[in-house]
Amino acid sequence: MYALIYDRFEPAEVEKEVISVHKTRKTAEKALKERQDKLGRRVWECNTRIVWVYDRVNAGDKLTGKSFDTWAPGEEIPMGDRVPDGD
Repeated sequence: MYALIYDRFEPAEVEKEVISVHKTRKTAEKALKERQDKLGRRVWECNTRIVWVYDRVNAGDKLTGKSFDTWAPGEEIPMGDRVPDGD
């Protein structure tokens, strides 16, 4: 299952709050776009990202790094996300 999580990308912030839960990446992407539009911000300014969650969760739950990953097992990773930004 996919989830939108609140993530300010701060290493000291161990737990991430679940904003919403989705069955597919497509519906999670739609929810992220709706959140972006609602907040009137670009996606990186929303402090929100889509993750694959290993166990069942609900909105409002807290996740630790071991319970989610950026991509689902076996999910095709887009070419642009395979290469790091820096050297």
